[in-house]
Amino acid sequence: MTLKLYLAGPEVFLPNAREILDAKAELTRSYGFTPICPGDISIEPAPTRHEFGLKISAVDEGMMNSADGVIANLTPFRGIAADPGTAFELGYMCAQGKLVAAYTNVAENHFARTSAFYQGDVREWEDGRKRATDGTALEDFEMIENLMLHGGVERRGGPIIVHPAPADKLLTDLTGFEQCLKALAAIIAK
Repeated sequence: MTLKLYLAGPEVFLPNAREILDAKAELTRSYGFTPICPGDISIEPAPTRHEFGLKISAVDEGMMNSADGVIANLTPFRGIAADPGTAFELGYMCAQGKLVAAYTNVAENHFARTSAFYQGDVREWEDGRKRATDGTALEDFEMIENLMLHGGVERRGGPIIVHPAPADKLLTDLTGFEQCLKALAAIIAK
């Protein structure tokens, strides 16, 4: 039986989304998996944008339910952290006990990116936690993303790949994605 992998990430928002999703799907097939890509299914319009959004959410959950695992692109999107939809999808798949893998095309870990958000004005407080000037604590666990995302993958034995892609290819470089496929293929072969 060929395992089906849901391909989670912010690529659906890119102007060349179809090209990137097709490239990811082709790579997925080349490693013996069946790709399930958001954006592959045509969704009928709805009377309101809100109802259309609900339809998209339901379709994506159905696709995840039919998948055996996920590869999540956790490259920061529109800020210092992973796309929130991708974060939901990864958590959803972890909660179902499915095969999980993640990658990022940014080498800086979560703490470094969050610290940069505060222009590096982070100090250790009396409680031993590193905090920004507004008093909020920063996660400093040497993880690529929020501890629940990184930890969710690692605690389930999934690969977490860090690949420092060139700045102009942050959301299109598929090196880390392919490394996830190689790692999952090796896990399945055991």
